[in-house]
Amino acid sequence: MESTHSTDSLKGQFKEHHHAHHYDSTEHEFDASKFGMWLFLVTEIMLFGGLFVAYTIFRGLYPDMFHEAHKHLDKVMGAVNTIVLICSSLSMALAVGMAQRNQPKKSATLLLITLGFAATFMVVKYFEYTHKIHDGLLPGAHFTNTSIGHPKADLFFSLYFMMTGLHGLHVLIGMGLITWMLKRTLNNEFSEHYYMPVELVGLYWHLVDLIWIYLFPLLYLIG
Repeated sequence: MESTHSTDSLKGQFKEHHHAHHYDSTEHEFDASKFGMWLFLVTEIMLFGGLFVAYTIFRGLYPDMFHEAHKHLDKVMGAVNTIVLICSSLSMALAVGMAQRNQPKKSATLLLITLGFAATFMVVKYFEYTHKIHDGLLPGAHFTNTSIGHPKADLFFSLYFMMTGLHGLHVLIGMGLITWMLKRTLNNEFSEHYYMPVELVGLYWHLVDLIWIYLFPLLYLIG
C-alpha cells in the first residue's frame, strides 16, 4: 500500500503526457521520435561530411599552406572550448538521467550548467573570431593578412569559418533547445514515464560536441 501511495503521489507531482493521436501508445511515440532523431543526425553528419571531404581534398593539394596557416589559430582557445564541450556533454547526460529518475530540480540545474558551458564556448569563439578579423584572416577576397606568403592562404580560412561557423550555429540552436527543455523541466513535464524530448535534445547536443572533437585536431593541430 505504501509503495502504491508513493507512486500515485509521484504521478500527481508531474504533468501527465498524452501521446499524439497517430501513435498507438507513449512507447510507440518514443520509439518513432527517437528513430526520427537518429535519421536527422545522419543528415547532419552528411552535411558536415561534405565539408570534411573538401578539407581533405584541399589539404592534400596544399599541405604546406595548411601547415603554415594553422599556426595562426589559437590552440589554447581551441583546447579550452574542447574541454568546455566535453563537460557540457557530461552535464547534459546527467540532466537526462535526473529527468528519468524523477528529480526535476537536479535535472534543471544540470541543464542550466550545460547552458553555461555552451555560452562559454560561444564567448571564447567570439574572441577568437574578433582576433581573426583584426588580423585580416578572413575568407576569400576579404583576406588581407600579409604574414602568410602562400597565395591560397584564404582557402584555409574559408574552410575554417565555414566549418566553425556552421558548428557555432548548431551550438546556438542547441542552446535554444536546452532553454526550452529547462522551462519544461521546471514545469514538471518530465518524469520516469515521459522524458523523450530532453533525451532527444541530449542526442543532438552530443552530436554537436562530437563534431567539434573532430574539428579541433583537423584545424588547430594539423601540424
